[in-house]
Amino acid sequence: MPKLTKTAVETLASADKSLYLWDSTLAGFGIKVLPSGKRRYVVKYRHGGGRSGQQRWYQVGTHGTITLDQARDTARQVLAAVGRGEDPQASKQGFREAPTVAELWQRFETEHLSSRKPKTITNYKQVWRLHIAQQLAQKKVADVTRDDIYRLHRKVSHAPYQANRTLAVLSKMFNLAERWNIRADGTNPCRHVEKYKETARKRYLSSEEISTLGKSMRQGLISQEETPHMIGGIQLLLLTGARVSEILGAQWDWIDWERRILNLPDSKTGAKPIYLSEPAIDILKHLKSLPSADTNPYVIAGRNKGKPLDNLRKPWGRIQARAGRSGIRIHDLRHTAASIGVSQGMSLPVISRLLGHTQASTTQRYAHVGTDPALEAANKIGAVVAEALEIPNE
Repeated sequence: MPKLTKTAVETLASADKSLYLWDSTLAGFGIKVLPSGKRRYVVKYRHGGGRSGQQRWYQVGTHGTITLDQARDTARQVLAAVGRGEDPQASKQGFREAPTVAELWQRFETEHLSSRKPKTITNYKQVWRLHIAQQLAQKKVADVTRDDIYRLHRKVSHAPYQANRTLAVLSKMFNLAERWNIRADGTNPCRHVEKYKETARKRYLSSEEISTLGKSMRQGLISQEETPHMIGGIQLLLLTGARVSEILGAQWDWIDWERRILNLPDSKTGAKPIYLSEPAIDILKHLKSLPSADTNPYVIAGRNKGKPLDNLRKPWGRIQARAGRSGIRIHDLRHTAASIGVSQGMSLPVISRLLGHTQASTTQRYAHVGTDPALEAANKIGAVVAEALEIPNE
């Protein structure tokens, strides 16, 4: 049994069945020649106690893809592991069968994400598609390191908010990987990866800006570039301080006209009331008088029968353009409603109740505040907004 050489490996002729040539200097290391002519380096060893141990075959690699010297070095490492009582082939098989990050995402999507709110599902899927999948999808879950997470997080550093959301999604995925025994306990690679500092952007519209935008809304109605539902939706956002999804998803059956409350059965923060000022009620009465209200259950009706308006981004962009403004986010209307409340001398607990904040500490402070103060606050905000927008009384 000679020492394996490159010449011996390349001149060994193939036959009808597999042939083996073993190395004289490294016991168990050899090359297997297949009938097809392919040559594969292998290591044969016994695991679990000498001659009585279970025989194992470890495939090192194919000649041409790796060199003889590289194969011999790998074989030495395999045999050294065997000497330490390890089973390299079982470890290799286990690694092949171990789930990838893509497989972890599939289980995460099925068992965890499916119970979340639709907007959360959309956001998580976007984070996966844009940031995680490209970097980690094919990597084994057990092999992801903190350095992998750090590099991915840093790659999105130009958008701190998105980078931190990506980190949060990954952290949740790896926490569940530990619970599902896909990764060892306490090894979440997201730990100690610091989040980027996020600068909260708060833009408050002045009375002059609200007035200018109100004029642009009326122009849009006259020119029929905007529909009454588009304008009504934007006005309600400013009057109530509600979230866009809350107004666009509102249904007529949820309105308590007598108590002047829009009762949301669900929202980002769960079930909550939206308090309706007199101007808000006037807008709702106008929308209720439109033909669409007879066939569409949604307050802000869309173009498709029985469906709400999808979003307000395009009409809001046109309204800003006509007003000679730019860069005002539609979410800034919510901030503006709160700022008007503060300027009218309202307490923070009342404003918190009005906007539907649900942090535990805040909830404890304003839990005793009844409906009447919140409705009074809504009326004060409504009066200021209505004057600036020149909303007529019904």
